[in-house]
Amino acid sequence: MAVSISVLAIIISLHLIAFVLTVGSERRRSTAKVVPDEYDEKTYCVYTTDASTVYGLSAFGLLLISQTIVNGITKCLCFGRGLMGSGSTTCVVFFIFSWVSFLGAEACLLAGSAKNAYHTKYRGVFGGEDLSCSTLRKGVFAAGAALTLLSLLASTLYYWAHSRADTGGWEKHRSDEGLGMTHQQHNNNNNGFGKL
Repeated sequence: MAVSISVLAIIISLHLIAFVLTVGSERRRSTAKVVPDEYDEKTYCVYTTDASTVYGLSAFGLLLISQTIVNGITKCLCFGRGLMGSGSTTCVVFFIFSWVSFLGAEACLLAGSAKNAYHTKYRGVFGGEDLSCSTLRKGVFAAGAALTLLSLLASTLYYWAHSRADTGGWEKHRSDEGLGMTHQQHNNNNNGFGKL
């Protein structure tokens, strides 16, 4: 299998768009401020936009599509013909590295999006304990962005190593030598009866 430039372009572009969305998620995290309620003595939290939740979930989907494409083309190392040659070890290492970085990035994006979407309703009695509104910590989406870049590198190298590996290991080879138990041989003994 040769390296396909179109497959590499799709994988790289999906990862880069997911990276940009992840950086955007980090920059547009929800912030909150405490506002007193005008009708009673309670305070509540007012949150800014939820854009980072949408960005994070979009990046999650793009990474999932990219990983599906890579593993669909390479048949996930589980199906198809076996790998032979010196490139098989490298391919397995990049396969594992690709999945570890992918799962880490997906976990950061999903957890960050879920935590960013969570909003505290009411804090408590006005003048009571000084509680803070629940917001996402800084760096969750940044970790997802870093793992997205590692996933880009690992997926690209895995696809390259898989396409360079000799994948003809489990093909059945025919040989003309040996016993042909299913092949019948007819002897042509024409004892003169063939000509009339």
